[in-house]
Amino acid sequence: MSTSIVVTTAAPEHTRQAATAIASVLRAGDVVALTGDLGAGKTCFVQGAAAALGVTLPVTSPTFVLVKLLPATVPVVHVDVYRLTGVRHLDDLGEDVFAPDVITFVEWADTIRDLLPPDRLEVELRHPESDVGDATQRRIELRAVGPGWAPRRPELEQACAPWR
Repeated sequence: MSTSIVVTTAAPEHTRQAATAIASVLRAGDVVALTGDLGAGKTCFVQGAAAALGVTLPVTSPTFVLVKLLPATVPVVHVDVYRLTGVRHLDDLGEDVFAPDVITFVEWADTIRDLLPPDRLEVELRHPESDVGDATQRRIELRAVGPGWAPRRPELEQACAPWR
């Protein structure tokens, strides 16, 4: 069995749709660690997932605010650590960022890899190398990390099926 699930989307709306499907697998306490180049679609992914989770407020990159709490049935925490330097402790982000009663999305998660919980969904977004000229296509690689994700992997694979 592959350690990752790779999906491809052809437009920003398709990235949001894929994220909507993936959000169906998420539950309170989950952390989604997003990585990828600038403009790869991290915020677009969060927009789709947050809408599926019941967020009605606009979802924009929290680069200058760092952390946004978005109300929903299970609150969504949207974190962007792009501009951070020197984050060494979870307290630097706020005590509720990885709380058990929220779903947390961390953009530029590779910046704080050592602070991420051992159970997380890693989402790497890239422009496919074979289609460099098509700025709308995305290659999204998902890695379900940790023992807490093992039983949900089949459900995650099923949610991703339309884009594989």
